[in-house]
Amino acid sequence: MESSRSRSVFANIGLRELNGFRVRKRPFFADSELICREIAGVAVEHDGIRTPPLAVSFCKTSRNSQLFAVSDEDGHVSLFNSSKKFASSATHQENTENARFRDWIAHYNAIFDISWIKRDSCLLTASGDQTIKVWDVEENKCTGVLIGHTGTVKSMCSHPTNSDLLVSGSRDGCFALWDLRCKSSSHKEEFCINSTGMVKGAHLSPLSKRIRRRKAASSSITSVLYLKDEITIATAGAPDSALKFWDTRKLKAPFAQASPQSDPTNTKEKRSHGIVSLSQDSSGTFLTASCKDNRIYLYNTLRLDKGPVQSFSGCRIDSFFVRTMISPDGEYVLSGSSDGNAYIWQVNKPQVDPIILKGHDFEVTAVDWSPSEIGKVATASDDFTVRLWNIENNRCTNTNATASVSRVKRRVTAFSNTEAKERLEMNRETESPQKHSSLLDDDYINNDQSTPIIRTPESQKKTSSSSSSSLSSLSSLSSLSSSEEDIMCERTPETTFNSPSSVLNPPSSVKRRTIRDYFLVTP
Repeated sequence: MESSRSRSVFANIGLRELNGFRVRKRPFFADSELICREIAGVAVEHDGIRTPPLAVSFCKTSRNSQLFAVSDEDGHVSLFNSSKKFASSATHQENTENARFRDWIAHYNAIFDISWIKRDSCLLTASGDQTIKVWDVEENKCTGVLIGHTGTVKSMCSHPTNSDLLVSGSRDGCFALWDLRCKSSSHKEEFCINSTGMVKGAHLSPLSKRIRRRKAASSSITSVLYLKDEITIATAGAPDSALKFWDTRKLKAPFAQASPQSDPTNTKEKRSHGIVSLSQDSSGTFLTASCKDNRIYLYNTLRLDKGPVQSFSGCRIDSFFVRTMISPDGEYVLSGSSDGNAYIWQVNKPQVDPIILKGHDFEVTAVDWSPSEIGKVATASDDFTVRLWNIENNRCTNTNATASVSRVKRRVTAFSNTEAKERLEMNRETESPQKHSSLLDDDYINNDQSTPIIRTPESQKKTSSSSSSSLSSLSSLSSLSSSEEDIMCERTPETTFNSPSSVLNPPSSVKRRTIRDYFLVTP
């Protein structure tokens, strides 16, 4: 028996050497269900006192994708490391001691929203004390205070490409634009920053005219977004159930408006079904708006006049603290719920029942996707915990497998330092005449290479002189130092847009295709 087993083993090894070792691939099922698994749960507490979390946000860069921040009702900000090993038998308090590596008091009031900027080196905190603070996370120091709102700051969003610009929405009914480079005054080593623009009464209640002056009409702005076209802002309000779009170059009136309500004349339906939160995917194609009618509406930003393209139901939204987030790839929608669960829908299958994340005891408020680690999400709840989940799909595992195979191939075909230098020198010798020919031979642009162009000697001299001048300019640019490059960049026309005075008012000669071009502007 032992000899037969050994023969079979060696026979299999021989067959693998001859035919190659074939790895059995996992089958791909397009209609497979998502597999959701809870990684761990951490308790939000300070000195033994528990407090409900209000916002959670993962770092934006892949280098810090395992880190996330949590703000709570007492004004604390806590930083956690989700890559820590969590024991299955550990309590939430033990997981907090294991994963939390930094904690400080950012405000002496509740913090309703947080946002990472400047490649995760700074953190923005929006508080009930009517201010927004800029925190240097590495030095754990406040570097700026944004003042100007007269109500609780509920939401904020930074510019998609310029982290010095952001927009905020408040319970005072105003949304404001900010530029972190415009520091007006300093107080106790904290620079005070005033808004560069503010729109008051952006979302007034339809019944505000009927209400007496002594009674303040509800006009709170619940959520704001800076769209990916870099000049459009989306705002949502609690009273009018409207989604409005504004051009930062002309803030007098919104250029587009969308409402999930079928009957815009029904003021009662509008008042009871306000929009709670907004989110957009990484490409800016899709935008979600969660509503108090227990539905989440999906919009195409280039077809807003067509209304919502899809809607998702199943969760319960009883308060304005329940958040909704679309995944960075735009394939899934994650939402909290007042019934103590979190829900995930597939965007291309809205009729399919959502995946339910069960584990919390009370209302699930803030949620967030990890932008770099596929399938990792965080949910915050009124049960004083933040829980991490891993959502797996066969398609995700296949993509990870192919990525790992490509990495293995790159490692196998890597060369030593001496071989790499030799190959680089050989490539430079062979590629240099081709590069010069591509720069010099303008005769073959938009022409057939087999038919040369006949020129006079004078024209040939002109082309040779122009080519030599272009080469000399290229060589001079390559020999510039870093300081000289910065000076050259400052002289370019594009840098005029980076100045605080011209961010909101670019020259009229510059025409960019934005979301506004898809709508007819009413006078």
